Amino acid sequence: MRRRPCGGAPPVTTPRGSMASAFPKYRPSQPPPRDAWYWAAVLLAFVATLPPLLTLYPMMTDYPAHLARWHVMLERGTNPVLDGYYGFRWAWSGNLGADLLIFPLAALFGLETGGKIILVMIPLLTGLGLISVERALRGRVGIGTLLAMGTIWSPALLMGFMNFTLSLALVLFAFAFWVRSEGKKWRGAAFVPIGLIIWLCHQSGWGVLGVMVFAYECHRLHVAGHSRFESIWRAVLATVPLWLPIVPTILAGQQAPASFSYGRRALLSKWIFWKTALRDQRGYLDVATVCLFVALPVLALFTKKLDGRLAWSALLIAMLALVVPRHLGGGDYADYRLVAVAIMLGLLSIDFRPPAFSMALAAGPFLIRIAVTTLAWKSHSLATAEMVKALDLVPRGARVAYAFEEVSGLWPIPPNGHIGSYATVRRDALTNCNFAIPGVHMLQVKAPGWSYADPSQRYLLRKQQRVDLKNFAPAYKADFLWYYGARPPVGMPEGAQVIFRTQNTFLARMHHPEPVLPEPEAPPVPAVKAAK
Repeated sequence: MRRRPCGGAPPVTTPRGSMASAFPKYRPSQPPPRDAWYWAAVLLAFVATLPPLLTLYPMMTDYPAHLARWHVMLERGTNPVLDGYYGFRWAWSGNLGADLLIFPLAALFGLETGGKIILVMIPLLTGLGLISVERALRGRVGIGTLLAMGTIWSPALLMGFMNFTLSLALVLFAFAFWVRSEGKKWRGAAFVPIGLIIWLCHQSGWGVLGVMVFAYECHRLHVAGHSRFESIWRAVLATVPLWLPIVPTILAGQQAPASFSYGRRALLSKWIFWKTALRDQRGYLDVATVCLFVALPVLALFTKKLDGRLAWSALLIAMLALVVPRHLGGGDYADYRLVAVAIMLGLLSIDFRPPAFSMALAAGPFLIRIAVTTLAWKSHSLATAEMVKALDLVPRGARVAYAFEEVSGLWPIPPNGHIGSYATVRRDALTNCNFAIPGVHMLQVKAPGWSYADPSQRYLLRKQQRVDLKNFAPAYKADFLWYYGARPPVGMPEGAQVIFRTQNTFLARMHHPEPVLPEPEAPPVPAVKAAK
């Protein structure tokens, strides 16, 4: 059976009824000169950096906790206040991307500026990586790249999974390099360190690269005429250069408590994760975008405009998102983060270069989503700037108990779950909202009598419920209580005196009553022996 390939490549013969027969076939070729759509896509990659560029306080949920961990890490051994509160157990693991990158950036630009540089790099590199993949496969930028840009700001990035999203950006460049170096004898040796570097960034990104390489090689071999079984086992062998981190990945997963768990109501969670695969600010917009982005690759399949070299990896990662547990290796949302990756690769597998008007239209979902995200970040950043003024009243080395109201059922991703970590960053404070679970995180709490860490700050409530801080345990061991919530609490801890307030926040000084000492007992009167 002969099919007409795109891009002017010679026709390729494939076995009738093969698993690759539903997809167009291509020959690798040198990329043509960069055209206008290449530069348009590069511009979109830079546009993707607007949320962190235009805001003072990035509205990623976990970002302040990352800053706090880095602050303790960088100050270790030189800051006696932090050393008294926190320990840091350095461990080489598959979750260190931004943790390693912050060392030179903080030395050159300071901690918070260095953190923002990483935030700007991640969406930029992801966008440029999408361009690199399509150019490596097809020699030009088509509609797939412009559509896939709309998945850059996925929930994984919005929640602050910095190591994972950084690794995903590097995966795209690594895969493009794999395609371009096809037939080179040195490719296997080169990908041993490349695989290790990506694993160090995040082990899930390393897994995505393995799936992409396997699917690419399997499709290529089957198109070349190999049997289905031979294509599969030879594709598995092609991934051998990436196998080096397998042992530490398994060992890390075994050491973490609850490292393999589907959580409660697993099937319902899987459905919700697909429904909210691009959750951001507007529910109707995000769900409609997911429906569109899932439908387009299916339409491309039936119109024979789907590139099997990427489509199979999108399908495999979608299946992994259904099989992988929520908690894996001590991390959360191991399955959720893969859903957006599957959608991204599905869109990128669309091999179509329509007229200019349709190409411009394909960038519409990305531009709409980035505008909504940027405006929301601006608003939240201004509110956070007012909120953190409370830290002017907190002395260095204080103990701060942070409480955060999160109402279930609301669509926007809550951005303030770890704002209390700024107290650690700017006041060397002991707080209860840092990632410091023993056996899982490198940051450890060692202050006597303080065992509070994330998620002790979180009040997850229904709409009809209200926060009651009367029994908020961390407050009774803290010097200050810092609260954020759309609604004020109905009860306060004993001894709390509010000294700072904004629309949705307050800071209270905790006045702990002196312990009541028992009356000293009178010494026993020795018995006098009666005289005879």
